[in-house]
Amino acid sequence: MIHLSSRSVLVCIASLLLAFSACKTKYWQKHDYQSSKLVIDQQIAPDSSLINYIAPYKQRLKAQMDTVIGQAAQMLPRSPNDGQSLGGNFFADALLALGQQLDHEVSCSLGTKFGIRVDIPAGDIQVGKVFELMPFENYLTVLTLTGEDLLELGQFIAKTDGQPVAGMSVTIKDQKLIAMRIQGNLVDKNKTYKLVTYDYLANGGDNIEGISAPIQRVDTQTRVREGLIAYIEGLTKKGKQVDARRDERIIIVQ
Repeated sequence: MIHLSSRSVLVCIASLLLAFSACKTKYWQKHDYQSSKLVIDQQIAPDSSLINYIAPYKQRLKAQMDTVIGQAAQMLPRSPNDGQSLGGNFFADALLALGQQLDHEVSCSLGTKFGIRVDIPAGDIQVGKVFELMPFENYLTVLTLTGEDLLELGQFIAKTDGQPVAGMSVTIKDQKLIAMRIQGNLVDKNKTYKLVTYDYLANGGDNIEGISAPIQRVDTQTRVREGLIAYIEGLTKKGKQVDARRDERIIIVQ
């Protein structure tokens, strides 16, 4: 027979109580409550302390955004017509120029018509307008592609009724690629080409086809927006205005 001391009995009872309490189901009581809506409108008085705190930063930012960096010779709309838009052509031309500064072997550029967010009005171009045009934190990217890759890209451009490009010509009929040229020459499947775009598209953004498996990819530290600002400032220093024209980069055959 096992004899337990009173101390041992108390320890056993405490252990059993703890074990049973741990397994016990807990029931939570729901309390009724009343919801209410807080209307945020002009009736709410501004917090003067907060306004005073941010005022210097706001003024400094506004001064930077209002800085005029160039002149647009005409309005450059972003909405395409027959595969092209003046805003898209300007954007692609700028990309190509920036890409060739990074690598002189870059021969063509690519953007997307939905990546350009606003029209560029005629007259003064302010820094803030470039932020509106390209508000994303995208970086310039140079891709080395095969001729077959470029033809696949050309078919994508065809079935989407044209995209902003420069350094290339794409002929389309019934949303199918008829011909594609780079710097005036038909694309050769056996050659390689360097294209400048930006990392969002190189990563598959906007469902781009033909550039997802490049032979080589070079991601730069240059934001597209910063590049555009520098490009426009460069034109201004040369006494040139920001402008674009329709040409044979996208040809839609009826």
